[in-house]
Amino acid sequence: MPFLFLACKSPDTNLNISSKDFTEFKVLDSEYLDRDQIFGDLLDDVVRFRESDNLKSLILEKSIPEIQEAIVSGQFSYRDLTLFYLKRIYKYDRENTKSLNSVIAINPNALKQADAADQDLAYVKRNEEDLAYYSIKGMPILLKDNINTEDMPTTAGAAVLLENRTSQNAIIVTHLRQEGAVILGKANLSEWAYFFCGDCPSGYSAVGGQTLNPYGRRTMDTGGSSSGSGVSVAANFAVAAVGTETSGSILSPASQNSVVGYKPSTGTFSGSGIVPISSYLDTAGPMTKNVMDNAILTQALGASYEVIEKYGANTFETAGLKGVRFGVWTSFKENPLYTQALLDIESSGAILIELDDTRPQLNGFLKLLNADMKKDLPVYFAAQSHYKFRGWDVAKVMEWNKRDSLKSMPYGQSLFKGIIEEPAISDEEFLKFKKDMTAKAEEYFYNLMEKHDLNGFVSINNYTAGVAAAAFLPAMTLPMGYNDQGQPFGLTFIAPNREDKLLFDWAAAYEKMTKHRVMPQDYKD
Repeated sequence: MPFLFLACKSPDTNLNISSKDFTEFKVLDSEYLDRDQIFGDLLDDVVRFRESDNLKSLILEKSIPEIQEAIVSGQFSYRDLTLFYLKRIYKYDRENTKSLNSVIAINPNALKQADAADQDLAYVKRNEEDLAYYSIKGMPILLKDNINTEDMPTTAGAAVLLENRTSQNAIIVTHLRQEGAVILGKANLSEWAYFFCGDCPSGYSAVGGQTLNPYGRRTMDTGGSSSGSGVSVAANFAVAAVGTETSGSILSPASQNSVVGYKPSTGTFSGSGIVPISSYLDTAGPMTKNVMDNAILTQALGASYEVIEKYGANTFETAGLKGVRFGVWTSFKENPLYTQALLDIESSGAILIELDDTRPQLNGFLKLLNADMKKDLPVYFAAQSHYKFRGWDVAKVMEWNKRDSLKSMPYGQSLFKGIIEEPAISDEEFLKFKKDMTAKAEEYFYNLMEKHDLNGFVSINNYTAGVAAAAFLPAMTLPMGYNDQGQPFGLTFIAPNREDKLLFDWAAAYEKMTKHRVMPQDYKD
């Protein structure tokens, strides 16, 4: 019997690879993983760990500064924190009636990294050095499984890549480790970052199975492609997670799972060591339970600008919306949560300018993604994958999948087929095509900004993600509330290119004013 769920479709779906209409699951659980296998040598430590109600009260839904303060004061250790999250993953994520299938791998070195953080803390205390509560040190972080790590395979959710072990971390992971973060494991994703099967649900991968939404298992869409990252943060399986986005793939799952998702200006983070769709548009980005944690993780990922002050406490203290001029789309006001959000924003002193709903149709967006992935994936295979994949390309992957299509491609591989069939184009023509598309998207946003003297825009979920992505504009979504069925929605701020810091101020001000996020009821134990 098929499992049914309701999909949330973006108005810009033609420019979006993060959401699709879908009505049934063909596959629920992974054919390649089981729970004990995922935990490996850490299984005994995890099973023996006994969490206490006191520990829950100090960790669940708490911010990084609150957790750091509790650890520094001696109430628990980084090892306790790591085991706490591992135990929650073991308890909830697979093979039970509340399974979410959001985690695809556990780092075998997670406890060693936590122990190292505890040793560093002991040294700092002995030497009376400054203690940074606004630090990623010792914080367990999950990575979307298209991001290379030296500790685990990088599969992009594809069975063919189960042996894709590399000896080098992606550059953003190197930054995290240098800052002392604990890499807890890998999060499930829509396979190949949702640019593979076409007619398939968000959150499905052959390796990880079907990721489910903690606010409505089998009834609410997880969003894609960073589905496991969004779900794992929502269910408190880690302090935070890292996703990736080409067009809506952070904003969508963040909104669908009531967390904060930041899609930065393209180029803010290095893409080296990340399985690509489009080197022109791809970016990594943090997914967290609150804006402060998002800023801390952004800094640790190697952002090209300073997000928080050294000690962080005053970073968003004066954040406000008074006098900020936002463009808002009239048709989105059909959503009562958006209407209320606009009233809240306006009551804080912001000025709202209503925009008509004529947004540019960027014909050829799929062509751009096809041509980029045809070129960029072989580059990844040649330089950043396991040596056995040297010389591979999309066609080689498709041939491998046909060996056992029911396991490796139950929904088919129509988008990969489209990549193969994309007509060849010269480098010069393709570059011009990309620049023309970006120019059209930029013209739309910047003309509105000039005409109405706007500072930015306010949208819903990933509804304007496609055009914003083509224009290289940064965006941040955060919880906007829940409809009558309990489905989360996100309020999404969009800023001009390279003015990412505005997003943090705007989002922090809205978060402080509304405090909408509520932990999913079935995962509070």
